[in-house]
Amino acid sequence: MYAVIVTYSSQFPIFAVAADIVVLTLRDAKLCVLLIRRSSSVFTGRWALPGGFVRINESLEDAAYRELREEAGIGPDDVRLEQLRSYGDPGRDPRPERVVSVAWLALGSELPEPTADTDADRAEWVPVDEAFERELAFDHAQILHDGLERARSKLEYTTIATAFCDPTFTLPQLRRVYEAVWDTSVDARNFQRKVVSADGFVEDTGEVIHGRGRPAKIYRAGPARSLYPPIMRR
Repeated sequence: MYAVIVTYSSQFPIFAVAADIVVLTLRDAKLCVLLIRRSSSVFTGRWALPGGFVRINESLEDAAYRELREEAGIGPDDVRLEQLRSYGDPGRDPRPERVVSVAWLALGSELPEPTADTDADRAEWVPVDEAFERELAFDHAQILHDGLERARSKLEYTTIATAFCDPTFTLPQLRRVYEAVWDTSVDARNFQRKVVSADGFVEDTGEVIHGRGRPAKIYRAGPARSLYPPIMRR
């Protein structure tokens, strides 16, 4: 019996692919991003977005979900995940092999306290304005900037704001999502008018919350994915 050894050579260089995730949620009415403090040999002690290398037998999306599960205990049902863009500057990673990152944006409501994994000694939710003040590893400051701008723009023309809400919510709670993500105040009366006039954005559950003043209606996310008419930033 003979062993057959197959070798493969290519004129193209071999490089690694990573999945890095911008995870955004609201905590105490502030927009926060998940950061980890690296304990591995590259950028030791620096803060970074959660992420890691894509394994040979998994898809890009599966790699992103695996990193979310390992580094934050977040499952597929906890967030709305979408691909952000790819980052491939030759100098973005100091390791000998070239590393291309496929970045993702994940949005969720009331996400759990994160736990650090083998590549990090600490993980925490950080307000986005504070995150930009930290010297993030790799090109993660740019990735965070792009993820934040994607989230802000998608609030204008999609119903993605409901991803930050519990299954049921009031319009003031939904308005606070816009205010936190856009980092600006939103006129309550105009906002309510625009939300209820947008087809399929929210659905009235028929229930109310009693408190000070008039009872607040309780809504849930509607079936629409695009928002018409859009709710524009000023």
